[in-house]
Amino acid sequence: MSGLAKASADWRRLAHNVEALAAVAGVPMMAMVKADGYGHGMVPTARVAVEAGCAALGVVTLREAWRLKRLPDLADTTVMAFFFSPDQPGLAEVIGEGIELGVSSMLQLDAVAAAAEKAGRPARIHLKGDTGMSRGGVAEPEWAFVAEAAAKHQAAGSLLVVGAWSHMACADEIGHPANADQKAAFERFLGTVAASGLEPELRHLANSAALISDPETRYDMVRPGIALYGYNPVPQFDVDLQPVIEIRSVVMSVKRVPEGTGISYGHTVHLERDSNVALVPLGYADGVPRAASGKAEVYLAGKRRRVLGRICMDQFMVDCGDDAVKPGEPVILIGAGEQHPDADDWSAWAGTIPNDVLTGIGSRVPRLWNRGVVPPDGA
Repeated sequence: MSGLAKASADWRRLAHNVEALAAVAGVPMMAMVKADGYGHGMVPTARVAVEAGCAALGVVTLREAWRLKRLPDLADTTVMAFFFSPDQPGLAEVIGEGIELGVSSMLQLDAVAAAAEKAGRPARIHLKGDTGMSRGGVAEPEWAFVAEAAAKHQAAGSLLVVGAWSHMACADEIGHPANADQKAAFERFLGTVAASGLEPELRHLANSAALISDPETRYDMVRPGIALYGYNPVPQFDVDLQPVIEIRSVVMSVKRVPEGTGISYGHTVHLERDSNVALVPLGYADGVPRAASGKAEVYLAGKRRRVLGRICMDQFMVDCGDDAVKPGEPVILIGAGEQHPDADDWSAWAGTIPNDVLTGIGSRVPRLWNRGVVPPDGA
């Protein structure tokens, strides 16, 4: 697929977004660079985010955290990971590197304390309370028990509780009653943590939507994700964000197809007139959502054009009418121009969200940064 498609990310737009969000937040930011930097490339995304002023980096797995923390230019940057099993190999080594851990259960807490003893240094942890997401985090009936256990481990010198945090379920739905409920629950969680004698320096709750829309959620730090990459989950609140990545391909071939001809799998579309049909060598294996079939458009030869029929694993077809489109012509799937489709468009066509579209970009599509220059580590 190399040479037929590329995902070009502009570091200047990412830096602009960091600065725009920082102006709104007014507190330090943990840049969420999990899932390969939301499909943009984790390492270059992390580097630009830190250079632009982010205080910390957030990932999911220990492998992601290890990779970032071992880079000399990020060695002094706070990196937090929050997915690990209590018996996961290498936990002591991760703690030894100074990687901070999000802890969501008693099992994790005890495992981290034991691994810290092996590492010979206290583990730095962020204790997570479930405030209504019903996903990760300590359940409310267990808050006091886990907080008191954490305080005992801290007194013994095996760990240091540097953060208390949670995550919001409906922050992108302004006025949803769950938002007020979760904020109240987070205050109760913080009170429980304080009652155990713990004094975490960082309280953090806000994701992108909450950061932008609700000052009450910002506390000591915020965790922007999708907004860093140029997409505002609460567009009724104006923030100057710029899409960071562009997805481009080229026309592979063009054929004149007569009226009435069925197109692609299942012949879900039959041409209403004789048309020039362009073949584009990208498909759902590359992250072009199959669910967008019959709705999607791309920018080709000066205007948006309809994607014909079902999107295939490796290719899709475009209706060019009578326009004389030639092989090799550029095709923009996601772009920064006013007429270009963006990840918001694709998410609407596919019935999903921009996060899903961006993180779904396949590995066959090379990520290029800074005017086509691949970062030294190839990320």
